[in-house]
Amino acid sequence: MPAVEDLLAAIRGYLPDADLALVRRAYAFSAHSHDGQLRKSGEAYFAHPVAVAFLLARLRLDVAAISAGLLHDVAEDTEVTVDEIARRFSAEVSAIVDGVTKLEAIKYSNQQARQAENFRKMLVAMSKDIRVLLIKLADRLHNMSTLDFKKPDSQRKIAQETLEIYAPLANRLGIGWMKAQLEDLAFRYLHPDEYKRLSHLVGARQVERQHYVLRAVDEIRQLMLAEGLPNAQVSGRPKHLFGIWKKMDNGRVPYEQIYDTQGFRVVVADIKECYQALGAVHTHWKPIPGRFKDYIALPKANRYQSLHTSVMGPGAERIEIQIRTSEMHRLAEEGVACHWRYKERGESISVRDEERFTWLKQLLEFHTNAKDADEFMDSMRVDLFNDEVYTFTPKGELKVMQRGATPVDFAYAVHTKVGERTVGAKVDNVMVPLRTALRSGNVVEIMTRPDARPSKDWMDFAVTARARSKIRAYLHAEQRARSREIGLDLLEKALRRLKCSLSRAENSDRLANVLALMGIQNWDELAVAVGFGKADAEKFSRLLLPDAKAESAGQEEDPDAEVKRPRKGKRGKGVATIVVDGLDDVLVRYAKCCSPVPGDPVVGVVTRGRGITVHQRSCSKVLDADPMRRLDCEWNTTGGSGATVTVRVFTENASGMLAAMSQRFTDAGIDICSANCRTEGRRAVNDFEVVVADVAQLNGVIASLGRLRGVARVERVRG
Repeated sequence: MPAVEDLLAAIRGYLPDADLALVRRAYAFSAHSHDGQLRKSGEAYFAHPVAVAFLLARLRLDVAAISAGLLHDVAEDTEVTVDEIARRFSAEVSAIVDGVTKLEAIKYSNQQARQAENFRKMLVAMSKDIRVLLIKLADRLHNMSTLDFKKPDSQRKIAQETLEIYAPLANRLGIGWMKAQLEDLAFRYLHPDEYKRLSHLVGARQVERQHYVLRAVDEIRQLMLAEGLPNAQVSGRPKHLFGIWKKMDNGRVPYEQIYDTQGFRVVVADIKECYQALGAVHTHWKPIPGRFKDYIALPKANRYQSLHTSVMGPGAERIEIQIRTSEMHRLAEEGVACHWRYKERGESISVRDEERFTWLKQLLEFHTNAKDADEFMDSMRVDLFNDEVYTFTPKGELKVMQRGATPVDFAYAVHTKVGERTVGAKVDNVMVPLRTALRSGNVVEIMTRPDARPSKDWMDFAVTARARSKIRAYLHAEQRARSREIGLDLLEKALRRLKCSLSRAENSDRLANVLALMGIQNWDELAVAVGFGKADAEKFSRLLLPDAKAESAGQEEDPDAEVKRPRKGKRGKGVATIVVDGLDDVLVRYAKCCSPVPGDPVVGVVTRGRGITVHQRSCSKVLDADPMRRLDCEWNTTGGSGATVTVRVFTENASGMLAAMSQRFTDAGIDICSANCRTEGRRAVNDFEVVVADVAQLNGVIASLGRLRGVARVERVRG
């Protein structure tokens, strides 16, 4: 295990004037606190925080961060508290330790939920002090290097999480070497056979490749000398195993067919020399079309800058060359740490005002609006993994977004209000649909209108976390406001029958008790719940005014809008449910006028005394209804579902027809609840009330019945 003096020497290498007493005390205290503790490998546990501290020193972090790295497991694995760390060291150190400790404080039985909650907490901690994440990344990197002593299932789970979240986060923070190591370690445990095979292939050519690298480096140096760049630093390196494996299309392309497995780097004094060096390379070797990327003019979201080009190098082999300045190289190696603006001692480091952390702020926004763990983690993976496209406003302002972004995503990247008022878009001065995928270099102009509003359909193609969260938040607020108005209307009419006004009810002494009995917090929530159909206005009125006598009142619906509910069939099918504005516990009724079946496009209509009635979207009753009374609905058929519907079959009046039709229902797995058969001369009309799982099953049996000999026509009865 390296001694404390080795760690202090590493820190002095980049902070020669730093007060290292804090690190020395943290080292000693951590060693004492972890004394006697062993890792699964059998080595002293203290070796882990020391390894983390050295990784943080490689990132050139300050003494507070390195001290926190030494202490990051003390509060979690010993009896030492965060308060004691604050007393012994500083509030700054204890705050960082507390941020790291809290990331693992809650355990979940569901892996996805645990993962989501941990990263929600990580994002919040990062917003206060990003050193929390840097310590967590160093912690994960060292833990991955000692994963051999875990059970295979645990190895795979940790490796998958590392590949999906931690490696992309390291990349987003600009720490390329850490990303590469995390990917290679995860690759080793997720695909052990492929890892061993590729390691052997690369190792077998190691001597040959080393000779090639020396040759290419020497040739590039000669190019730089001839170009008048004698101080250019040239180096070569093999690409990491996971990167090679990805080039092999996850192992589907033979290793022998992968040529650009070697990377070369040229570091020069300034940007002018970068382009000068590029010209020399392209003059000497033939560039490969489509393989040049200018990240100096268009930096990545993490502020990474370099010129990337692939050429037919020595021996006509494809090689990749990166050209950058020394400052760009430092950023590429240290990432976010080298940009850090250290504040006065004792203050945390905030990223909220840092333009370079736009992606982080967008994730922070999204984590508050994601409807569940699955959606949050899916969005995290998309935002962290996706390549970027570089687009521009008509004034030339750069907007960097993930690949697949649309004009809607662009509009929200400009400003939330622009997104909400979007009605159209021009890309390179040509009108395009809002679902058009943008490409790098596009100039995007957004058309807006003051009275425009987001459409739910945008959720089908918007891809950025910012756009999706803003659209969802707007639609939810709009739906809630609409439901509140509908709820107040229903409450007013229900109370009026008991000779009571809304204002009197809202100020009633009994209101608090009635709301508590109904499990509702306040009057406003009551109105929303009634509008959503989660609470009954009539029930509330009777509870509030138990002694009042109701006046008779007609119903708003006509006989054609009578309702029926889905029912269970003999095969134990569950009841189909409707999700209203993302809520699946809303009480609804199903309109008989159109008999919606799971799979049918549906919409909810709020009607007096009935709550929410679900209709097919094409139903004439929906078209006649007040738009303000319509609610977005969708089917939730998880766990199986059953809905009743009537199928009418016109047949010949022949013997055996009823048995043949019944057999078709049985073959389709459909239960018959009742049958009504009547004859009209030589023809028969047969009505079957059946339980179907969804519209696909219904259409299937209708088609099957239509193929029977003697059947003239089959139709679904909608009223």
